[in-house]
Amino acid sequence: MLSRKQKHFIWKLFGLFSVVRGYNILIIVLAQYLTAIYILAPDLPVRKVIFDLNLLMLVLASSTAIAGGYIINNFYDREKDLINRPRKTMLDRLVSQRTKLSAYFILNFLSVVLASYVSFRAVLFFSIYIFVLWYYSHRLKKYPFIGNLTAAVLAVVPFFAVFIYYQNFALVIFVHATFLFLLISMRELVKDLENITGDLAQNYRTIPVVYGERVSKIMLTLLAVLTLIPVYFLLQYFDIGYMGYYFYFTIVALIVFVVFLWLSAQKIHYILLHTILKLGIVIGVLSIVLLDVDLLINRFLAHL
Repeated sequence: MLSRKQKHFIWKLFGLFSVVRGYNILIIVLAQYLTAIYILAPDLPVRKVIFDLNLLMLVLASSTAIAGGYIINNFYDREKDLINRPRKTMLDRLVSQRTKLSAYFILNFLSVVLASYVSFRAVLFFSIYIFVLWYYSHRLKKYPFIGNLTAAVLAVVPFFAVFIYYQNFALVIFVHATFLFLLISMRELVKDLENITGDLAQNYRTIPVVYGERVSKIMLTLLAVLTLIPVYFLLQYFDIGYMGYYFYFTIVALIVFVVFLWLSAQKIHYILLHTILKLGIVIGVLSIVLLDVDLLINRFLAHL
């Protein structure tokens, strides 16, 4: 039997994992490695990519910086989250504000140290990234448009660290990045609709608060239409293998999303829409392996 103190410690670990959104970071790490293997360096052996120490340092620097970003965001949004996500906030509050700040500084310092193993440019890259993460949480997220735009850009930036490392700037990569950017922009706006009660209470000037739900829905519809543009180009002009099925699925999902969006009026509806977008992003990450199934099979057989 665990003692009361041990149980409290375990719950605090769960609370810290919730604060840094460890599940999101694991998805980002997986996405970075799959992108490196199947898009950025498809001609290199998998083992060479996986055991590339510089790539590992970049991925770890990204993970620690993002974790720090989640912590400082949680720190500033404590009161708002208590209104919007009371159950999650009760778990998060097992971790004191002092512990959060200590973890924040340690993670940021660790990110810069890990980046220093690669190059001074990597240190500069992640130092700027860490600063913008803080400034977004402290100020930018309270304003319409610029807050949503910054959040979407910050979500895509870790992938550019890997792009720059491999010096692969093929057009198909930017089309994929545009698709991801638009999908994340939609997710951020849906989150604003989902959190409108807490944003109003804490005077956050988000798009739904300033312009209303109808304007937000119009913007989401336009973003959904814009998302179809990179999907079209990927399907028509690039060799994306069996990943094309994912994009056909995305077209159907976006149509369903828009229809349900205009029928939505309650928080539970926006939570469902948010879940659809998150699921779409996760499935997209896993679908990267479908870009070249023959490559996947050959690499698998080579290890038997």
